[in-house]
Amino acid sequence: MPAEAKADTNSARTDARPDSRAESRPDSRTDSRPESHPAARQPPRPLSYSTALPASPPLTERQEARRRRILHASAQLASRGGFDAVQMREVAESSQVALGTLYRYFPSKVHLLVATMQDQLEHMHGTLRKKPPSGDTAAERVAETLMRAFRALQREPHLADAMVRALTFADRSVSPEVDQVSRMTTVIILDAMGLDDPTPAQLSAVRVIEHTWHSALITWLSGRASIAQVKIDIETVCRLIDLTDPDDRH
Repeated sequence: MPAEAKADTNSARTDARPDSRAESRPDSRTDSRPESHPAARQPPRPLSYSTALPASPPLTERQEARRRRILHASAQLASRGGFDAVQMREVAESSQVALGTLYRYFPSKVHLLVATMQDQLEHMHGTLRKKPPSGDTAAERVAETLMRAFRALQREPHLADAMVRALTFADRSVSPEVDQVSRMTTVIILDAMGLDDPTPAQLSAVRVIEHTWHSALITWLSGRASIAQVKIDIETVCRLIDLTDPDDRH
């Protein structure tokens, strides 16, 4: 957990509730236009581990544009001041939506920042597919991919800190959003490996790699690990891929 995250845990959990004193949920009259809850979707289906995430009921063009504005405003505020700078009322004002509408899309700041991380990962995925990693082995390609993703977050340390804190604070109510972040990370790693149909052993290795990458982000953000140490840890854990390659078993 980042150095100051423990001190902020209580405040983060308070902020995560839409009816907290800091930002109370507005009366439904704030935006009385009927609109289905964009987050009220079917429970996540098991990931097929293709290069795309499971399909979700599509938003209307207007809803998608609104959601994009909200996520952009969240990222901009977090980039400038980290976790504490993301206040729901300011996000609503910056994205030009009513506060009540914002809460229908994202019930709390934690929901919003976890969704922001998923959005950032989707952008990274698009960039990585345009310029795939060049390593000779799957382990080398995954290590290169994760370090490229890490360096992208390194360029926005306040945003990275805010998103990682949100993941750390997330409770069961945020499980669908956290699952989407995990799925997107898995898809990025499997793409680098060149796999569409991984074995159980390979999926286990991917989970360990994900845990290590997340832990490396936390230790770097808290000042307890250098970039060089992060690189060594990522390269080391990616060697698990070689151990789970069915073609290399003796």
